[in-house]
Amino acid sequence: MLTFSSSTTQAQFFAALNEPSEPALEFEATPDAAGYAFQYSSPNTDYLIQFREMYGLDEAIQGADTDLERVQALSKWVHNRLEHDGRQDLQTRDAFAILRAAMLGKSVQCVEFGAVLTTALNAVGIPARPLYLKAPDADTRASAGGHALTEAWLPDQGKWIMVDSQFDIVPLLSGQPVNAVELQQALATTPKLLSISTSTEATSKSYFRWLKPYLYYFDTVLDNRFGVKTATTGLMLLPEGAKKLLSFQRRKLSGMRYTHSLTTFYAPPTTVPLPAAKAEYSTNGGGQ
Repeated sequence: MLTFSSSTTQAQFFAALNEPSEPALEFEATPDAAGYAFQYSSPNTDYLIQFREMYGLDEAIQGADTDLERVQALSKWVHNRLEHDGRQDLQTRDAFAILRAAMLGKSVQCVEFGAVLTTALNAVGIPARPLYLKAPDADTRASAGGHALTEAWLPDQGKWIMVDSQFDIVPLLSGQPVNAVELQQALATTPKLLSISTSTEATSKSYFRWLKPYLYYFDTVLDNRFGVKTATTGLMLLPEGAKKLLSFQRRKLSGMRYTHSLTTFYAPPTTVPLPAAKAEYSTNGGGQ
């Protein structure tokens, strides 16, 4: 199981770093000829209906007028229900199991924050997927090789944006939300135009300084359905000239596909009807 284990504490995440400035990464604009099939669930699937009703998500987003405001409301909702501990992995990506463990006082890693927010967003009709960021040398690091969060599709803006519920942060460029690649490029070219939306006391300067080394490799899950057995295949976006990352923190990555295309990686989501017969809810969180 892919984990983002680290011996650092959340307070240490925001310790001052003296990282050199990184250039803007380059990618292809044209889509891959073969293409990749991303799959997402409708919010009307049994799993997501149960999650939405059990945790009162309609009430959590009440008063939010835009899709961005709904994302911000649910990011805060997740942030307030989970406690971070980079050394503890629950070994599940199922949002029900993660929240039950949190109620019993267990802490989680960044991947669990991402999994719960991904589930919550899909449950209210905002397509979302996990996003895993990896440093250029993530294959040789023993730990702290990357960070996990969420990317959400804003239907009313027609774009993907990144949201980090561990810190309850949505990055903004000139006041508008951005995806992870747009953030990397803005940090390299127009950092003064960047800010964050957050309910916490985190600052944009400290957060971006900590996150910047991980904005190199970007990967996600192709099968993002809930309530059915899902494939574990992932898709990694590689910068031009980068080697294929075959392992993470000295562990082999399995089922990974690779692309240089922004168009392929950020394809608009389409939902795929689930089978008529009910399936057992997967303990890995429906592919998260």
